[in-house]
Parts: sequence; C-alpha cells; structure tokens
Amino acid sequence: MEHPLVLMHIKGIPDHIVMTWFVMLCMLIFGIILKNKIQTVPTGLQLVAEGLIVPVQKMLTDVMDEKGKKYMPLVGAVALFILTGNFLSLFPGFVPPTANVNTNAAVALVVFIAYNYIGIKEHGVSYFKHFAGPMPALAPLMVPIEILSHLARPLSLTLRLFGNMMGHELVLGILLLLVPYFFPGILFIMSLGVLVVFIQAFVFTLLTVIYIAGAVESGEH
Repeated sequence: MEHPLVLMHIKGIPDHIVMTWFVMLCMLIFGIILKNKIQTVPTGLQLVAEGLIVPVQKMLTDVMDEKGKKYMPLVGAVALFILTGNFLSLFPGFVPPTANVNTNAAVALVVFIAYNYIGIKEHGVSYFKHFAGPMPALAPLMVPIEILSHLARPLSLTLRLFGNMMGHELVLGILLLLVPYFFPGILFIMSLGVLVVFIQAFVFTLLTVIYIAGAVESGEH
C-alpha cells in the first residue's frame, strides 16, 4: 500500500517494505560507523549506542540472570529495529514500518520461531513436556490450552504494536495539521510521540525476553 505523504517511493514495492529496508540500512550504517569508533572511554556515538544497548542487556540479566547475555544479539536486534522503525513516525514524510501489520507479523514470527528453537536446543524433546501441565492427568486439557497460548503470542505482539503505532501515527498527523509548527504546544505533542515510541519498543522487547526466558526454564520445571 502506498502512502501519499511518504518521501521515498519505489514503484511496485509497498511503502512499508521500502521503509523496512531503510531502517535496516540505517542500522547497518550505524553499526559500521560505531565499530570504527569504539574506545575505552565512550564518547559521542558510542554513548548513544550504550544508552540503547545497556538497558536491553540489563533487562535480559534481570529476567534470566547472566545466562541471558548470550541472547543479546537477537533481543538487541529486535529492540533496535522496533525502536528505529517507531522513530520514523516523528518525521514528516516517513511512515514507520511498525505501523504496518505485515512488518510486525514478520518480526513477531521471528521471535516465535526463535524462542521455540532456543527451548528445543536447551532441553531437546523435554521442552514439550511443559505443554502437558504439571500432572499427566491434566494433559488432555492443558495441551490444547498451551498450544493456543503459544500461537496467540505472535498475534498479540503483532496487533499490539500495530494498533498503538497506527493510532499514534493518525493522532500525531491530525494534531500536526491542527497545530502550526511554530506553536509552542507542538513540543508537548512531539514529546508525547517520543514517549510512545520508547514505550512500544520497551513492551515488545520485554515480551520477547519473557518468552525466551520461559522457553529456557520450561524444561527445568
């Protein structure tokens, strides 16, 4: 679907895919530049990167202890993609890819496949035992419930992010049309937009960490 206000159009390619490519390109350039500027005493761009990465790492260690650090590449990539995509909503001429249900579904499916793969890798066939519940007698009841619960997770991740970012984009667009850019109230409106951007990225990342933690621990109980 093409958006009339998007600055970058590629004929025959939906705008949300173009915006997704743009976000990935920004992340790639950011990573290459950062790689060449890493130093013992962080400054400039490295401070920005650490300000984004350290909270994600702390989230992993708070939920999963030190063993959570090995999942930082996956969780960090998801967090930075969602955050960068959300931030595009604050700039005129850019439509955030996270305001499209297809983009969010793709990321949610990656999370779904990843945490189940991690669970199987950690525990083998024992990973599936938690689907049967604490008692064999409850298995006929628990298995369908657990399967539906797991299948609902990517749907929940997709629709939660899509609904909030689409609503945020529409509300922000309407307010910007009603309030001139030089009006002082625009700063308040934009600050609310920044808050929404961070909250939605935080929620998606936190749920991703919780799902991975559940997969890692499920075979132990």
